[in-house]
Amino acid sequence: MKLSIDNETKLIEEILQAYGVEKREATIVAEVITDGDLKGFSTHGLGRFPQYIKSIEAGTIKTDGDYEIEKESPSTALINGNHKFGHYVTVKAMDLAIKKASEIGVGVVGIHNSNHYGIAGFYADLASIQDMIGIVISNTEPAIAPFGGNKALLGTNPITISIPSDDINNYICLDMATSITARGKLLEAKRKGEELPEGMALDKDGKPTTDPEAGLEGSILPFGGFKGYGLAFMFEILAGPLVAAAFGEGVKGTATPGVECTKGDLLIVIDPEFFAGSMQFKFYVDQFVREIREQNGVVPGDREVQNIATNYENGIEIDKVLYEQLTDIAKAKDLDITEYFEE
Repeated sequence: MKLSIDNETKLIEEILQAYGVEKREATIVAEVITDGDLKGFSTHGLGRFPQYIKSIEAGTIKTDGDYEIEKESPSTALINGNHKFGHYVTVKAMDLAIKKASEIGVGVVGIHNSNHYGIAGFYADLASIQDMIGIVISNTEPAIAPFGGNKALLGTNPITISIPSDDINNYICLDMATSITARGKLLEAKRKGEELPEGMALDKDGKPTTDPEAGLEGSILPFGGFKGYGLAFMFEILAGPLVAAAFGEGVKGTATPGVECTKGDLLIVIDPEFFAGSMQFKFYVDQFVREIREQNGVVPGDREVQNIATNYENGIEIDKVLYEQLTDIAKAKDLDITEYFEE
């Protein structure tokens, strides 16, 4: 089955509103999920949508109320998401960080009591679109064992950095987990009945496994050995204790929809105008990118650009299990979504 990009957005909005989500919030969630699929992050696109519906049904994602700013200074803020959709809360938090950066040079906003938010790159891009540098750090439910241990205590703890450019051909964004792969890859492999590549995960006894379920019960390896673990460790602190969120075994709800989410996020926006100057900064960035390309080098973000072009033209492939999950979700609200799909 296939789903066009426009139909994916409409499908998500229709289902969410049927489940009591306000249109303004549903529109943001749909945009972020679709962006994930467009860029090739299928594990954080529509494949995660059934998890969000389960969270609504369990009451761990709230469809009423709103987020609140608990603390604020000219350059910082701490937001309580009040368990709204992570996509909605993080967009609003990034908007605030961008506003602060435009006024004072730097905006730093922390979030707690939010939810899984899809791909981090979407939010960092909100800053680069406005000629600012966007940085997003988060923690997640434990998935990585401490270096030398075998019990998962750290999350896959992603980081994203998006850089503005004056060259229309440049999209410069690093969006990565500190684990060798995202947890979503294991969830997707489990749904599709596929094995994992070797060297990706350990079972609960600390032994290598290609079984995604065993990997989910065990741990995912950090990228780059101790270096990846070290970054995951530091991001656990920056996205946990710093923003009044949980850490280590206390982080729950990013992959288990029936549990209230306790993870945290740290958003940083830097306005180059307050440093080298925006025009000069982008000029040098583009010069550096040209030097990389002259050596046939790859720029972070190139793969996403290729995926966007392909997926816009061909649509998003939906596996049978995900299609059945989506139709069951829709039927529960007397919706017929078959017209959105094509063979």
